Amino acid sequence: MSFNIALSGINAAQKDIDVTANNIANVNTFGFKESRAEFADVYSSSVFSNSRTTVGQGVTTADVAQQFSQGSFLFSNNSLDLAIDGSGFFATSANAEDLDVNLTRAGAFKLDENSFMVNSAGQFLRVFPVNPDGTVSSVALASTIPLQIPSSAGQPQATQNVDITLNLPASEVPLDPANFDPTDNTTYNNATSLTIYDSLGQSYVQTTYYVKDVNAANQWAMFTTVTDDTGAVPVDIVAPPAPTTQPVGANGQSGVYMNFNADGTVASVNGGNPVTTLPLGVAPPAGAGVNMNGADVNQAITLNYNNPTQFAAAFEVQALSQDGITVGRLTSVDIGTDGLVNATYSNGTTQPLGKVAVVRVANEQGLSPVGNTSWAVSQSSGDPIAGEADQGSFGRILSGTLEQSNVNLTTELVDLITGQRNYQANSRSLEVNNTITQTILQIR
Repeated sequence: MSFNIALSGINAAQKDIDVTANNIANVNTFGFKESRAEFADVYSSSVFSNSRTTVGQGVTTADVAQQFSQGSFLFSNNSLDLAIDGSGFFATSANAEDLDVNLTRAGAFKLDENSFMVNSAGQFLRVFPVNPDGTVSSVALASTIPLQIPSSAGQPQATQNVDITLNLPASEVPLDPANFDPTDNTTYNNATSLTIYDSLGQSYVQTTYYVKDVNAANQWAMFTTVTDDTGAVPVDIVAPPAPTTQPVGANGQSGVYMNFNADGTVASVNGGNPVTTLPLGVAPPAGAGVNMNGADVNQAITLNYNNPTQFAAAFEVQALSQDGITVGRLTSVDIGTDGLVNATYSNGTTQPLGKVAVVRVANEQGLSPVGNTSWAVSQSSGDPIAGEADQGSFGRILSGTLEQSNVNLTTELVDLITGQRNYQANSRSLEVNNTITQTILQIR
């Protein structure tokens, strides 16, 4: 009996050393949770035994329980490095279509050859699909999808509208619009430019010119050009209905009049008619059209003037924008504390791609370790519950951050010494039992 008791003590001490050694080995493993060997004494009694004099039969390993306390954070410059501040796990799957997920706290993610976010084991990060405004329709774990980050954004969109808000200086020297020449800066007072796009996403520079009219008080003439690969091409404004008149430049280019009240506020732009160009690729009366290089030659631009002014102040453009875009290339990925993943592209667009799913279970210590710093749901853990980060009991997502192992190296080294002493003591007990047995066998 005493041999078995000592042997069980040796086995328990060895288990304790093994668990401690595993903790020490993973002290630098991201998302690792330390384990603790838990032991229980062994008693065997019957109906007629005296429990007060019963000697225990040794020790057994009751459980190797992982401790899910929060590890410290390591900050990085990689926005794909993620950590959960609070409760919950990332959900990963071995295949893109697989709904059998593993749970992990290790957030060292990267892009694979197909631009999916994966961990070092090649497992896919699961996210909730989002609406265009970034909201989530369903937080069911079954609705999650692997996160893919496209390297380009959308189809090109031709510019149709340009929105302009500006102030034209009242103190400018009046000029004759009939002398306007875009190549001669002495024939106009001010100018401003912006980039527009055709149906193929090719970019052009559209410039608008402003001439304070010498022929009428508080009146300005506006002309526009579009620069293609051959240079600045004059673009005519569509003639408004009679009796509204249009200014005509030295090269025959037509523009529009802008009239202001005595207090500097706008009275009318083009007589209240839309300010729309002729089709850019079609040859206007003033000359050849813009070289569209295969794009839609019938593209026209409408200039929307939003409350222009003529104050005694410097020429100032308060707002200048257009609605066209070109194909965008991925420039950055931003992940918020709520797990929303936004991709920003070179064309200035930002696209929500998904919201990182956070999963929790009722009993974390009931999870089954499956390796790669991951766990699988078991009967002891309870069913997984998915939700949005930073909502309710779910922790928030930290981008550019990794959760380190929660192993305290100092404590583990002390535990290692203690385990060694326990092993030596039980070995000594086994040695004493062997000596006693040898003594009994030598009695004659």
